[in-house]
Amino acid sequence: MNSSTDIWSEVDQVKREKRHELVLSGAEISKKIGACGLDNNIFSLDNLNFLNINQTCLKIVPDEIGMLENLTTLVLHSNAISTLPKTISNLKKLKVLDCSRNALDSLPQELSLLPQLTTINFGSNLLSEIPCQLQNTKLISIDLSNNKFQAFPDVCYAELIHLMEINLKGNEIKELPSSISVLSSLKHLNLSDNCISVVPGELAHCQKLKELNLKGNNLSDKRLYKLVDQCKTKQVLDYVRQHCPTMTVNSSNDGKGTKKGKRTQKNSESDITKQTIDSLTHKLRILRTTDSSPVIKILDPVKSVRPHIIACVVRNLTFNEDNFKTFIRLQTKLHEGICEKRNLATLATHDLDLIPPGDLTYTAIPPKQLKLQPLGRNKLYTAANLFEQLKTEADNLRREKKRNVYSGIHKYLYLIEGKPQFPCLLDSSNQVISLPPITNSDITKMSVNTKNMFVEVTNGTSQQTCRHIMDTFLKELVTLGISSPQCNDSEEKTLLYDLQIEQVKVVDVDGNLKHVYPSRNDFNTDDKSVTVIRD
Repeated sequence: MNSSTDIWSEVDQVKREKRHELVLSGAEISKKIGACGLDNNIFSLDNLNFLNINQTCLKIVPDEIGMLENLTTLVLHSNAISTLPKTISNLKKLKVLDCSRNALDSLPQELSLLPQLTTINFGSNLLSEIPCQLQNTKLISIDLSNNKFQAFPDVCYAELIHLMEINLKGNEIKELPSSISVLSSLKHLNLSDNCISVVPGELAHCQKLKELNLKGNNLSDKRLYKLVDQCKTKQVLDYVRQHCPTMTVNSSNDGKGTKKGKRTQKNSESDITKQTIDSLTHKLRILRTTDSSPVIKILDPVKSVRPHIIACVVRNLTFNEDNFKTFIRLQTKLHEGICEKRNLATLATHDLDLIPPGDLTYTAIPPKQLKLQPLGRNKLYTAANLFEQLKTEADNLRREKKRNVYSGIHKYLYLIEGKPQFPCLLDSSNQVISLPPITNSDITKMSVNTKNMFVEVTNGTSQQTCRHIMDTFLKELVTLGISSPQCNDSEEKTLLYDLQIEQVKVVDVDGNLKHVYPSRNDFNTDDKSVTVIRD
């Protein structure tokens, strides 16, 4: 590392402006690292909560990284890192750790001591094992794809009640443990291109598993081998449940036949109870796509920039001045909270009736070529000009109000600073309607007169994260009173609301379906005040 007196301009700016985010990327930074190592001044930025160093020649992460105790997001993808320091255990507030596309062949045991960690990405390294994750109980997503694992990673613990997504594609895993069944929230499991020959029956006990990929394995059960290639997850799991051997004794299966009558009686009672409960809850009605429903086409340029997007349509809204303000506050709350100040994902809303009919396109365009009319502005800008305009405004406001930090939209500028291409969503006439994670277009601006709303969530790391954020948004949206109310049968006459959610498909450049939201199994909520009704 270089001396503390030789401070990099990028680091000096963050230090002077007391910013909370630092992004170091590309050839110029790589040249500095190659010559002198990382600037030691980075580790004196006590307030830093987001650090992103990518696409450089960085080989070693210094021990001093442990001094950044306020970090919540550490992104180190696409470098040449071969080792991580034990001091990473000092990062007790860390939520997102992305060290994908490096040269890691081992990890420190201290990685098991990060209690706030929700997302791990070590994809495309040289790893064969990972420290036990038993104590990292807030984990949601783990990506260990394209490594050297021969055994399933040490993550099968009942305590990991939030773990929804595991990606192990492209490893050398020979066996799937029966203990996989203890992961009660597991929804997405990618085991494609491994060396698995036998699938344990316990896999079918993962009741929330909706996406399972076993393609590219040498399965000894030839019928299962064909099902994996040709059928959907539900059919594969049904076969696993009926035909694959269980590795452990499952007491819940003992005496299954003798309990059949009781189960039928219990189900009948449950149906009556469910009808009663449903009449006392808000409703989320999931409507299937129609010929007039918007479709999003993903193009290749965005895949290396911000690849994940899901969307839906919310129909028949009834805004007034009060609930519209509450609606805007809800988006702000989610961006600051679950979206982690837009570092994790961005949620955008549009007036659907102001979007021209036809397919939408999600792509990435160089900032000097991308043109849009930003939210709250009455003229067209290139994205490059908009960035400079916003940066100037931010500096002026900071000086005028004598504050050391940016506010509003200006505090998110660092998320796109220096990027060669910006992600964007285009309508059928090639107008930009969204520039995540910064702003929407003014031409699709929401208002109290909006009746139908188009909602999109984008991020750069995980589709499951997008789904989780959209689920949360819709669950909270239904309680805001922006749809026609119904009174329940209680004496208090509590207002209940019925919100209509229409599916939106995402397809590839050839029109092949990639995913749809909400699918029959995607939107689930444990909130007893909300009932999901599917078309």
